[in-house]
Amino acid sequence: VHRAVQVGCDLPSSRFTVEALDVDDRLLGAVALHPNDAPRYAARGEFESALGEIEHLASHPRVRAIGETGLDYYRTHGEALEVQRESFRRHIDIAKRLGLTLQIHDRDAHDDVVRILGEEGAPDRVVFHCFSGDEDLARTCNEHGWFLSFAGTLTFKNAENLRRALVIAEPSRVLVETDSPFLTPHPFRGRPNASYMVPYTVRSMAEVLGDDLAELCTRIGDNTVAAYGALD
Repeated sequence: VHRAVQVGCDLPSSRFTVEALDVDDRLLGAVALHPNDAPRYAARGEFESALGEIEHLASHPRVRAIGETGLDYYRTHGEALEVQRESFRRHIDIAKRLGLTLQIHDRDAHDDVVRILGEEGAPDRVVFHCFSGDEDLARTCNEHGWFLSFAGTLTFKNAENLRRALVIAEPSRVLVETDSPFLTPHPFRGRPNASYMVPYTVRSMAEVLGDDLAELCTRIGDNTVAAYGALD
């Protein structure tokens, strides 16, 4: 691993992301208010100012994506869901105006995520972070040219739906990630995740696809540049 995307999910981590970009030239950045954090800012009356700061941070030349944004119906319920949806729409707008990739957090909300993308008009580049869908969502991503980013969950025994989705995913739209420190791949599941664990996920991907490992690594590298741009 010789490059990575550092992701901010609230104001402190988004500020840290921009600071990290200035000290490590191997990094690109993404900034946003996570779907589960947006309602907290709204409850404090700070949503508009927080979103304004996210847009300001996103002006850094090596911030290449707006995200994680999207919908999370697993942890958030009730009236807060409407805040999530509004936040998602606003992040889509920022990504489009700034010409940045949209990096989506989608948990138990596939249909609404796709619906809102259709209603708002998706940016040119969309990444489904930690892809958790099935073959149907993979086909939808293929139809729209959206990227599918697979994490260590692909290696779990009960993740056959993810492996089937990988098989039918458009090869030029497949990415890999850690979601560090979570979702550590087998056989280290339960330990803190980090970038050095990515090879375990990629090896599993190569086995599922029947691909040469070196060729898959090259393709994923090319796909990453297509999704986020070059490091320079």
